Amino acid sequence: MKCKVLAAAVGLAAVSGVVDAQAPKQIQIYASVVDGTGAPAKALEAADVSLKENGADAKIIKVEPVNWPVKLQLLLDNGVGLGSQNVQLLKNGVAGLLEALPADLEVTLVSTAPQPRFLARATTDRAAVQKGLDLLAADSGAGRFVESLQEATQRIERDKTDQFPLIVSVATTVGDRDTRDSDVNRIMKRLEARPITVHVVVLTSGAQTSGGGTSQTNIGLAVTKFTGGRFDNINSASRIATLLPEIGKAAAQTVERQSHMFRITADRPAAASGDVGRVTMGVKSPLNVVALSFDGRLR
Repeated sequence: MKCKVLAAAVGLAAVSGVVDAQAPKQIQIYASVVDGTGAPAKALEAADVSLKENGADAKIIKVEPVNWPVKLQLLLDNGVGLGSQNVQLLKNGVAGLLEALPADLEVTLVSTAPQPRFLARATTDRAAVQKGLDLLAADSGAGRFVESLQEATQRIERDKTDQFPLIVSVATTVGDRDTRDSDVNRIMKRLEARPITVHVVVLTSGAQTSGGGTSQTNIGLAVTKFTGGRFDNINSASRIATLLPEIGKAAAQTVERQSHMFRITADRPAAASGDVGRVTMGVKSPLNVVALSFDGRLR
């Protein structure tokens, strides 16, 4: 079988894993595979795949299609850090982001000032989402970045369906002065438990709180780095209107790949022991491996 194996230097078809507790007997990975035209492969058989751990062959046990939906939550700071004069810029940015994404994507819309409030509960009805976006109004309170992120991850935790959750948070450097370590730890545990990707945009506001936006910046950096998301720190509200559509376009590509993946299960090589090492995967031509992941997140 002629296989194409992506080099580790590409950073796509080679992954490394650290496994806590007992060393596993099997390897399970998620793969994004395209056909000769660059479109997501419609089928993949075990005979089409070769898998190696540290250069040694692993025996393919099962190849399963993973057609889980992506579910998006948008968390929007409409508080004093944004300013009433900039609400329309935020609305325009959200509209552009949504326009770039598939029309059937499930969307939840939440404003975060003075506390998290639903503008549109989870729905695939874009008219309902637009109606919710129209309700977005300026508030004199501060946006609750951490609280809204905690509630968003809690909703994901309670939803037991197979999915690839996506969170996009637009925050400012106003608010979150009383962030508790226990809340942040809870968020991180939920991010670890499910294949959640988080993108964060933080607007540096002139109306700084005593914390100076440290919590928003530090936590935003932590959650995006952990989940392979994008972090943007901006100084002008006008940038929101152009940045969110950019994030939407990039997310649309990920949605396309993440909604058409394969889960490969293989017995580890006979000599393998301890933590799972460097894993490479090859597929029959004209198929091509675009990305590999242990948890389903495409970074």
